[in-house]
Amino acid sequence: MDDELTPELAATFARIALGHVTRQYPHKLDHVLNGPEDAREPRALHPIFFGSFDWHSCVHGYWMLLTLRRLYPDAPVAADIEALADRMLTEEKVGGELAYLDREYSGGFERPYGWAWLLALHAEAARHGDRDWSANLEPLAREFAERFKLFLPKQGYPIRTGTHYNTAFALVLAHGWAEAHDADLHGLIRERAGFYYGVDRDCQAWEPGGDEFLSSAMIEALLMRTVLGKADFAEWFAAFLPRLDIGEPASLFTPARPGDRSDGKIAHLDGFNLARAWCWRSIADALPQDLEAQAAQVADRHLAASLPHVEGDYMGEHWLASFAVLALMAVKSN
Repeated sequence: MDDELTPELAATFARIALGHVTRQYPHKLDHVLNGPEDAREPRALHPIFFGSFDWHSCVHGYWMLLTLRRLYPDAPVAADIEALADRMLTEEKVGGELAYLDREYSGGFERPYGWAWLLALHAEAARHGDRDWSANLEPLAREFAERFKLFLPKQGYPIRTGTHYNTAFALVLAHGWAEAHDADLHGLIRERAGFYYGVDRDCQAWEPGGDEFLSSAMIEALLMRTVLGKADFAEWFAAFLPRLDIGEPASLFTPARPGDRSDGKIAHLDGFNLARAWCWRSIADALPQDLEAQAAQVADRHLAASLPHVEGDYMGEHWLASFAVLALMAVKSN
């Protein structure tokens, strides 16, 4: 089982995403109807992100495709990615996505998961200087950044569930964008991370829930690793999970086992394994030496449990490859 993003895996993941980012049906809308005129098909509502079963999965499908194009620019599939992005990530189509947001009752649309993924997509597009994708997407990214800046100061408590509403996951992705593109949001995210999680102690890690695709404990740890220096993170983490050295909580070392991958909610558990592998790999460099080695082993165990199931049933296939790329791109501890 590969535990790195090889050219062969990249080609497989790209083929999967190219097959669904423009597949309109089946589709699950996050859509408020203000009147009968709003009962429209996904493509009419969202000129770009109408595929991949839902809006946010389509966004991170494009993120993955652009990421793979950057990592493997000479791969045969790179030309297909370029052609698709040139056709879809246009100023006109971005204007249509913006128009959707300028509707009554759109304030909670895709909050915060889709917001964060859109910022991640723009951050990746900015790495492709030979195309105008970044310039075209920037107004949409700025809109979601402003929404973060309005929302976070009034969100008094973090959302810890391991699904789309999770606060820490959104802040991890948004931080990556803000660090390069918005100093005010960057500072706000760092302040909010400390406010939400800075005094957390002795996490019990009662996870996973039956439909979760994020480890609430480990994504919180990844956020704190993102905003804290190595020494400060090590001190925080030692209090947050004080018994890791004796294998507790045991749940953090054990991959989830999906019982039915054709059930969209249960299929989330494959994403849980991939996301947890991403987190373990990403924090390992700030752990004590014995835990650093253990983190690599735990991450590999989680990857092995779910990487073979990225392709298969559409309930997982429309999104899992993006999480596999997150995990495989993370620095592997030796």
